[in-house]
Amino acid sequence: MMNRRRFLANAALTSVGAITASKFAHAETASIGDNGWRTFEVTTTVDLANVPGPARLWLPVIQSSGDYQRAERAHWRTTSDDVGLKKDAPSAADILAVDWNGPGERSIEVVQLVSTRNRTSHDVVAASAAELDHERQPSPSMPTDGIVRETAMKIVGSRGGEEEKARAIYEWVIENTFRDANVNGCGVGNVKDMLESGYFGGKCADINSLFVALARAAGLPARDVFGIRVADSAEFKSLGRAGDITKAQHCRAEVHITNRGWVAVDPADVRKVVLEEKLPLDNPAVQAFREKAFGNWEMNWVGFNTARDLVLPGSSERQGFLMYPAAYNSKGEVDCLSPKTFAYTITSREITA
Repeated sequence: MMNRRRFLANAALTSVGAITASKFAHAETASIGDNGWRTFEVTTTVDLANVPGPARLWLPVIQSSGDYQRAERAHWRTTSDDVGLKKDAPSAADILAVDWNGPGERSIEVVQLVSTRNRTSHDVVAASAAELDHERQPSPSMPTDGIVRETAMKIVGSRGGEEEKARAIYEWVIENTFRDANVNGCGVGNVKDMLESGYFGGKCADINSLFVALARAAGLPARDVFGIRVADSAEFKSLGRAGDITKAQHCRAEVHITNRGWVAVDPADVRKVVLEEKLPLDNPAVQAFREKAFGNWEMNWVGFNTARDLVLPGSSERQGFLMYPAAYNSKGEVDCLSPKTFAYTITSREITA
């Protein structure tokens, strides 16, 4: 337990735009019966007691987005003397950075409220020209030339419309990938390796990153959205998690289509349903969900950020993405999937009116 911690509160999150007090006062007491809005309290607790020497920690922070996710400011209690919100400039992601330089307890508890409502194909999420340009660019783990572009061109063929291209890539990814339960965490999302090896098994960060890279190579702005499930699913049991959500991280994707804005997609969850519900791809329920997962997100999930191949604030350390807590000491990166050294828990509690 923390025995000498102080209570600190950060300023309102501003990466997508500040939320007014009156708007969020409503969101705090919203229930699923109030225009579909639901509110969740997400708590992350980290203990680096077993990590020797000075240690640094970075945590993803839930951000507001569109008219389907409203995040309140995060609050934290910690034994660190050096903690604060930082920003990844290219993606505008908010990241909580924490340093411990001396001996003693190394713990932090972060609590954040977020309200969500299901995102549908009718929702229009606009983007600036600069944002669209950024989301067309290649990154180290997501190139858009060579085999990635060759594959994308074969998929889209002579299709000229943006939505036609996006749907063709979406369907190709579903038909050609599969969920590999033996992959650690959510995968690594190295698209070039997947295409060169011809092995299309993976998890959400692999399968949805493949969609994003192919869409970019076809000229469509696209991006991963890294987040975590916070409640049970109304669709399939395998697509939800409530209570202890420590291992419920999930990456989704978006593609931009003119006049529609950012369109929600999730081919990885289609493949998750096939594996974990033990249903064939041509099952009617799977086919119905497959159609729905192009344009819709069930918001029993919250998004952290869209940062890809980022340098962690205040360091030279590069991460493929920030969906799990990340920590370093003098010996290098602490394995975020190893509970013996990197002890953390994430919980979700739904708040009803």
